[in-house]
Amino acid sequence: MRILLIILFVFLQFHDINSQESLSREFRGVWVATVGNIDWPSAKDLSTQEQQKEIINLLDLFKGMNFNAVVFQIRPSADAFYKSQYEPWSYYLSGTNNKAPSPYYDPLAFIISETHKRGMEFHAWLNPYRALVNISEYRSNPFPLTYEKPEWFINYGKNKYFDPGLPEVRTYTNKVVADIVLNYDIDAIHFDDYFYPYKINGEKFEDERSFKRHGGAFYPDKKDDWRRENVNIIIAELHHTIKSLKPWVQFGISPFGVWRNTKDDQRGSNTEAGQTNYDDLYADIMLWMKNGWLDYVLPQAYWRIGHDKVDYKTIVEWWADNSFGTKLYIGHAMYRLAVKSEDQAWNMAQPTEIESQLIFNKRISQVKGSVFFSAQSFQSNPYKINQTFEKKIYQHPILQPIADKKMKFSPQAVRNLRLTKLKNKQYLLQWDRMPEHIEYQAVKYLVYLFDGNEAPDINQNAKIIALTGEASLLLSKKRIKSGQRLTVVAVSKNNDMSSPVSIQL
Repeated sequence: MRILLIILFVFLQFHDINSQESLSREFRGVWVATVGNIDWPSAKDLSTQEQQKEIINLLDLFKGMNFNAVVFQIRPSADAFYKSQYEPWSYYLSGTNNKAPSPYYDPLAFIISETHKRGMEFHAWLNPYRALVNISEYRSNPFPLTYEKPEWFINYGKNKYFDPGLPEVRTYTNKVVADIVLNYDIDAIHFDDYFYPYKINGEKFEDERSFKRHGGAFYPDKKDDWRRENVNIIIAELHHTIKSLKPWVQFGISPFGVWRNTKDDQRGSNTEAGQTNYDDLYADIMLWMKNGWLDYVLPQAYWRIGHDKVDYKTIVEWWADNSFGTKLYIGHAMYRLAVKSEDQAWNMAQPTEIESQLIFNKRISQVKGSVFFSAQSFQSNPYKINQTFEKKIYQHPILQPIADKKMKFSPQAVRNLRLTKLKNKQYLLQWDRMPEHIEYQAVKYLVYLFDGNEAPDINQNAKIIALTGEASLLLSKKRIKSGQRLTVVAVSKNNDMSSPVSIQL
């Protein structure tokens, strides 16, 4: 009986992971954290060349595992990994606040370009309210804005925060986001879970002055509702700002995994989380999804399957039932894998907790993808998880979900598809990009390989051999055979597809 159960488990595991081949699209992302030099740059004193080399190595690593997106932290606090009109260069770039890279380059422009070359999406990750990550780090060289507008800020714990209750702060945040959307070819603006700060026992968030001034009908006894309304307003405003500038740019939120516990609200999840979005961070994610202010939601489901207070399966099922048509991706705690702790689930190698979670996700039709925290976990490769992704989890490239289903921007089909034999036992597949208005431009391409007797079916993910942002593809002689058919499909910024074009070998 024990042997039969093991065989059944292995069969189900293989069947569930490989059911990805029936999916038409999937979001496969990695968070790249810059705060504290967690993922990039690996140190504050790297040269421009070293910084760029690290980025290329990271992107090549993810591309090799058939990931199709990076969620990259470009504003850890009120600083910037790009040429900002409003904020200083990040301390984490050079170890000195407001020091540009030397020799000069714009990290954000460089990373976006390299990401798009690989057919991957770039989601610009920033935080709306965190002004200083650690006040003590900046005492010798603080941000000018904290001196110019001291009334905008509140110290809490080790950090300094923008006061979410001030209309001026919301205006400023919208300007920062608009600056990024207008000047960079990003695919999304992405916020994490930090809205009002996580509560610290015995410490009060001193926003009474702004509450008294701007609380209106909420004052004096409905401060929690007022705080939630402050966050609601900025989310609605940012959605409008982004879409009015570039409708194809997505707006996504990665909230803490629990909206509310059932003990506080029957609509909540059957969990016992110590803090929640609604009650402690004043982030009413459910309202934002109902109102259509988000293109996707990416809850951080950082618990294991079977956790006694917050079970992974319970969390995912709750979000699936309460996403209100918003695209749902799941955030996974890759950083917990193979880290010694009392929770042995994260120390199992066959299968890993991450594999078990992904198997479960495949059974929930509302789940359209996953994102993993963070990049350094793949660099350390615990339990050879990278090889597991390549061979079992993400075996083939795949197209990202449509950015906005209310729009359709199908590009023209490629032209002049041609295959050239090179001297080094390689072939070069090339095609011509078609000029289009920006919404209809082809920004990436899917390449399929079909047997000669097969009709090209672009819904067969197993036939995809590449997702690329370039108008050419190198192929080894071993990979292709006479009589096969190569098919290319152009894809727009909205992830709408053109009609296929094929060439017979």
